[in-house]
Amino acid sequence: MPTALIVHGMYGHPGENWFPWLKTELEGKGWRVHIPQFPTKDDLNPEDWWSALAPYEGKIDENTTVIGHSLGVAFLLKVIEKHPVHSAFFIAPAWGITGNEFDPIIGPIANQHFDWELIRKNCPTFTIFHSNNDPYIPLRQAEKLAGHLGAEVEVIEGAGHFNETAGYTEIPLLFEHITKTK
Repeated sequence: MPTALIVHGMYGHPGENWFPWLKTELEGKGWRVHIPQFPTKDDLNPEDWWSALAPYEGKIDENTTVIGHSLGVAFLLKVIEKHPVHSAFFIAPAWGITGNEFDPIIGPIANQHFDWELIRKNCPTFTIFHSNNDPYIPLRQAEKLAGHLGAEVEVIEGAGHFNETAGYTEIPLLFEHITKTK
């Protein structure tokens, strides 16, 4: 049975944005889907996020598709360093120094050293979705990540940060890409 792990971003939760919709759609195709709740506080700590992942970590393997939104992308990069996975889908990726006012808060997770060679070895397929008008993460950040991963960026016009505020409670193109990759 294919498995998906969805990781939300800073101040996020499993019931927001397009996460519940994607979970329902994938489960309808026979997938097992996990959306852990990660700590959402101003003093983010990677160890707290690893603790939140602990009940799911044993379920991550070569049949797992990981899906990250915003800061969830940086955390998933570290997960992929530890666990080989089937594929990764990154939406509005917050990683490294983003150049916005949240950098001091997200820095402990976003601005870590990433072993790009190991990440590419542990995940054969990366797909990145970004918008031309994301208010938090510049497009150049997604393009830089794509360069590290040997991936392409799928630019969606006017999608903002792919959250409910931008009108995103569903991303049919993401679902299409995920199910094609399996």
